[in-house]
Amino acid sequence: MSHRILVPETSAPDMFLPMQGRSDIVLVRFGPKVSTSEFRALLGQVNAAILGVTPFADPELDAAPMLKAVARVGVGYDAIDVPALTRRKIPLLITGTANSVSVAEQALAFMFAFAKRLNELHTLVVERRWSDRLSCFPTDLGGKRVLIVGFGRIGSRMAKRCVAMEMDTRVYDPLITQDYVRAVGATPVPDLDQALGEADYVSIHCPKDASTINLFDAARLARMKKGAVLINTARGGIVNEAALAQALTSGHLSGAGLDVLESEPPEQGNPLVGLPNVILAPHLAGVTWEAWNRMARSAMQNVLDVLDGRPNREHTVNPQVYDAR
Repeated sequence: MSHRILVPETSAPDMFLPMQGRSDIVLVRFGPKVSTSEFRALLGQVNAAILGVTPFADPELDAAPMLKAVARVGVGYDAIDVPALTRRKIPLLITGTANSVSVAEQALAFMFAFAKRLNELHTLVVERRWSDRLSCFPTDLGGKRVLIVGFGRIGSRMAKRCVAMEMDTRVYDPLITQDYVRAVGATPVPDLDQALGEADYVSIHCPKDASTINLFDAARLARMKKGAVLINTARGGIVNEAALAQALTSGHLSGAGLDVLESEPPEQGNPLVGLPNVILAPHLAGVTWEAWNRMARSAMQNVLDVLDGRPNREHTVNPQVYDAR
């Protein structure tokens, strides 16, 4: 018996390593410009689907009567209707820690860029303003206070790296035990608003859900320490972009490093685009070459495990489907 798996044409090379030596796997590929009707027609042929950012809900599931598993090449699943999958007893699988290091490193890169004033110092040299260099002092990260919001797969790795750099590392996450935070050398804080007023850097690593949408609104941004830097490598919508732009243009905050935006790519007129104290990236923090391959390989392995009857529950968003089968 063969299994037909829908995969993106743009998949990383390592995606296909887990299926080496297997003659029971047939790949069905879809391109980035596939139409909705073509995509749904392909779904009617497959037993599993591996997705990037393709939206997936009831209409797609209605078109896929043989579907047994859906896997994301990544850890976010904003575009997927999880309840719709759960009603049909179909698991949604994500790639665990495959990109956690990569995102943590990107958050650190934003911190370094602001502390060491990389853009400004580069401009001084290019514009032949060498003599102005003493007007543009970099700062140390060692000894500065960083507040990490969210202590999951990425936030915990971020904390370890900040502690290693001798930063005063504080963590806000009401869902984890304080001992877990202390174990990596960081300090848990119970009150987000109070902690914001004392942090030189704030790095967001919490999931996007009903409790975190607009978490950093105008009032909360105003509670941040004057001159602080805000970094978001989590999800757009956690930070109110209009309020952030105001905090940056007023001088209350000195900078923001953003890998994610509420609308991606940003809409015309987004107030953050073009601000000199904002560094933007196109939602690529978790997509280094190494992470891209790790995520692809993990996504394929997740699907094969389900098809083979030994699903990875730790990677499953809705593990209750296994018990309901």
